[in-house]
Amino acid sequence: MCGIGGFSLSSKTPFSQSILKKILNSIDHRGPDDRGIYEDFDYKIGLVQARLSIQDLSSFGHQPMISEDGQIVLVFNGEIYNFRELRSELKAKGIKFNGLSDTEVLLNLYILEGQQMLSKLNGIFAFAIWDKRDQSIFLARDNFGVKPLYYSSIENNFFFASEMKALVPLLKNTKEINFKALQNYLTYLYCPGKGTPIESISKLLPGQALIINSGKIKKSWKWYHPPVFNEKSKTKMKQKFAIEGVRKHLRDAVVRQMIADVPVGAFLSGGLDSSAIVSFAREQNKNISCFVIESEGSQEKGKSDDVYYARRVAKYLNVNLDVVKINSIKMANDLEVMIKTLDEPIADFSALNVLYISQLAREQGIKVLLSGIGGDDVFAGYRRHQAMMNEYWWSWLPNKLRNILKIASSKLNQNNTFNRRLSKLFSGANLNGDERLINYFSWIQRDDLKRLYSKDLSCSLGLSNPNSEMLNFLEELPKSTKKLDRMLALEQQFFLADHNLLYADRMSMANGLEVRVPFLDKELVEFAHNIPDNLKQRGTQGKWILKKSMEGFLPKEVIYRSKTGFGVPLRRWMRNELREFLGDVLSIESLRNRGLFDPTAVWKLIAENDKGKIDASYTLLSLLCIEIWCRNYIGN
Repeated sequence: MCGIGGFSLSSKTPFSQSILKKILNSIDHRGPDDRGIYEDFDYKIGLVQARLSIQDLSSFGHQPMISEDGQIVLVFNGEIYNFRELRSELKAKGIKFNGLSDTEVLLNLYILEGQQMLSKLNGIFAFAIWDKRDQSIFLARDNFGVKPLYYSSIENNFFFASEMKALVPLLKNTKEINFKALQNYLTYLYCPGKGTPIESISKLLPGQALIINSGKIKKSWKWYHPPVFNEKSKTKMKQKFAIEGVRKHLRDAVVRQMIADVPVGAFLSGGLDSSAIVSFAREQNKNISCFVIESEGSQEKGKSDDVYYARRVAKYLNVNLDVVKINSIKMANDLEVMIKTLDEPIADFSALNVLYISQLAREQGIKVLLSGIGGDDVFAGYRRHQAMMNEYWWSWLPNKLRNILKIASSKLNQNNTFNRRLSKLFSGANLNGDERLINYFSWIQRDDLKRLYSKDLSCSLGLSNPNSEMLNFLEELPKSTKKLDRMLALEQQFFLADHNLLYADRMSMANGLEVRVPFLDKELVEFAHNIPDNLKQRGTQGKWILKKSMEGFLPKEVIYRSKTGFGVPLRRWMRNELREFLGDVLSIESLRNRGLFDPTAVWKLIAENDKGKIDASYTLLSLLCIEIWCRNYIGN
């Protein structure tokens, strides 16, 4: 809904209006409808907000929003879906309202309940509340990290903003690269946890809150833990109850998230998740506009055509479908735009999908799009879930035999899709416990990665383990937590927040458009957690319970189509369309000057990839993205 930012300065630092304006100008694209600045010169507090008007389009929704007594000031990015119920509760307690926005509800809820209000919120949000009564700033991020918030603490001065690009110019000579984060981007294609590519900038974690006093972090805590942290054993939910419950909770989530005073549209890829969302959204608005990407010459070999299924669903539901036509040349040329918009070197062309659709939707006056993000992460729809659940066929083998499985599968011809998946399946066969679980998320093995590092980078990383953030998280889970729940917890805590949700937010907000995610409705996620594993993953059938729930609402050929992602022909691009660009950006001179990677090792990798001996396409894309990011944020 917006972009927010601000600072809390130490007593020794002079108040700076120019810094506030820099932050606001950096996030202006997130809120093209209104701008606001709050300055408290006495306490050296500054808050800014760029507004995308969705709820209560009048001036009563203007931010920063200030309480009547002037003691409380709020800047807020997001939507509170249960704000109407909360508003009724507050009115019953004598609270009076000037407008109809969820921002005003949030402000008054804090005045009445303080930090305890967080447990009452169902929504997507990142906010900052300046409380003059105790001279503190209260920052919080929503349960699953749908809305972003970055912060930096420099010389007892605290800065925060919705996007990292708003903070980078404030760092001056302290823009040190976070080497551990780079290792994570190469390992997973994204950076799990609070780290960013810049050492002095952090992400507020999903469900995390901070208290800031005089430029310092005084308190940090997790106000929300995923349902997996609940030590109570799962209820023995019956199949019929589970099917009806999924259907009810998903419908309720869609109804809640369609609340807006502006037009609402939807992504429609023709997959189960987006189709399920549109099915229930259509019950609320028969004229809802839907959007799909048609890839001309940029579809991965072996991937199904989304447009066929999207049109099938649109016809079945009788909804309007706009097709955004793109081609491989445009996508390849937009790589630099993608990295600059993302703020982080995430190596995934899927982000451009959101960018192109958001552009067209915004041109049509749509400010909100519903997305199917989260369906796989809540109901177990990825291949890695199936692979992990079927480990019992081979995990009992002795370590030596499992290691042979790993080595043998890694030598298979990587130009074959089946072989690549087999290699991926057994890439962690020699590992045990949580290390093997986390390996399903990686794109390159640690030993292969180390060969690419320069001597300086190797020394800086030392024995650093890219798995540490995930391992620490898993160690906090109850010992009785089953493997599928452990993996889904990783999906929800890291892969969603630091990958899918990050690029969905950045690409949509670059066009002043908000993406909402009904599958991450708090009540739905908590209900889904209690569904037995065998109703989520059944044999080779992922998301089985969701599929059963949607029977009668969607065509069976859509419900039971094979799992597919957005697949650009990256392997071809790295050898053809992007090959010259790859060589220019990752030239020996460029790599030597940057000092992060060994030029000889990188060019050996490129040569072997060119000849088809190995499939290093995503590793090369990641290296490419890191160098492009460095040029944009660090300099040449």
